[in-house]
Amino acid sequence: MQALVRPFEAFFRSEAAGGMLLMVAALVALVWANSPAAESYFALWNATFTLGGGPLVIAKPLVLWVNDGLMAIFFFLVGLEIKREIVAGELSNPRQAALSVAAAIGGMVVPALLFLAVTAGTDRVGGWGVPMATDIAFAIGVLAIAGRRAPLAVKVFLTALAIVDDLAAVLVIAFFYTASVKLVPLAVAGVALVVLIGMNRAGVMRPAAYVLVGVVLWVAMLKSGVHATIAGVLTALTIPAVQRLDAPAFAERAQEIVREFAARMKPEQTAPNAEQAYAIARLRQAAEDAESPLARLEHMLHTPVALLIMPIFALANAGVAFTGSPAATLSDPAALGVMAGLIVGKPVGVLLMAWLAIKTGLAVKPDGVTWGHLVGVALLAGIGFTMSIFIATLAFDAPAVLDSAKAGIFAASLVMGIAGAVVISRATRTGPPTP
Repeated sequence: MQALVRPFEAFFRSEAAGGMLLMVAALVALVWANSPAAESYFALWNATFTLGGGPLVIAKPLVLWVNDGLMAIFFFLVGLEIKREIVAGELSNPRQAALSVAAAIGGMVVPALLFLAVTAGTDRVGGWGVPMATDIAFAIGVLAIAGRRAPLAVKVFLTALAIVDDLAAVLVIAFFYTASVKLVPLAVAGVALVVLIGMNRAGVMRPAAYVLVGVVLWVAMLKSGVHATIAGVLTALTIPAVQRLDAPAFAERAQEIVREFAARMKPEQTAPNAEQAYAIARLRQAAEDAESPLARLEHMLHTPVALLIMPIFALANAGVAFTGSPAATLSDPAALGVMAGLIVGKPVGVLLMAWLAIKTGLAVKPDGVTWGHLVGVALLAGIGFTMSIFIATLAFDAPAVLDSAKAGIFAASLVMGIAGAVVISRATRTGPPTP
């Protein structure tokens, strides 16, 4: 059991640290964009950078290199997490997954409907996808601070809910927020995807090979008009989730290699000899064969994505300049729709569908998890920051409307973060800290 718990807890700590750094980056962006140095902020992110040449030239403002390039790596990690959860995680068992899936569906549908109701008759209705998303890093960051004593099942539920949420957000982006499609680059992207699937079927286990073809897929997607970050998810879903050596075979091989290493030890020896160096190389290869390419890439990417890519995204996109009063910015229908969706729609949708799933017997409430915990998670699900901002940049072209939507996201995420922290803290006030 402990072997299953440790990787999740390591992941949770990484996401929590990333959420805290994300908060700092967002605050820096807001202060910078409203300071006397605001001009330098917008000049930096709007500066054009060019890469490549001829038909493969890509010239984009720095903010789009972040949103289309760095965020493709973020979505690649999202894809790895989705596949891992489906293959061997919380979503692999239908009954275990039912509660998270039901809660996520409610937490997406109700906010979208509320947004449409608030913005009906305006040109802001196209932003209905903005309040659907939950920011896993922010939400887990708050849970880590306020819910140290929370049962592990609470953290697993929140993570699984957010991952289902991410999957839905990816589909929404692919089908509803894609520009006009160019067929030739799309055909190239299709060929690249077929190659990736073929590599998986052929048993190719080298992550570098998938990444190389994934880059081709990304460029083709970028040129086709389909949002390039989708390439990250598609590539991730083709990464093998199996290993060459299972646990017993690895243990047997490792013991054999260690015995060989020990048998070649000389008196007073301090450094490995040539035969022992070969044994070390064999042990390293065995360790690599005992871990799937998916797990290896996921572990490799968690830290740079959480501590570098997401804070850079926040720094590039969270700089809302309040040219008028904050009240005027937040009274725009886009901001009102976002706030209604995240503050009201998210918790209502999550709790309603979770309650229905439990009452109908479709799902069971995890051991040690109270309704107070579920209310706290439902409130934390209203923190929409990263994915909500990302969808807002696709939904709204007018800078003023985009700023209003971002302001609504900030306000709602702040309210829900505080509310969720208070409820989670009260729900977990008694009992020993989770080991």
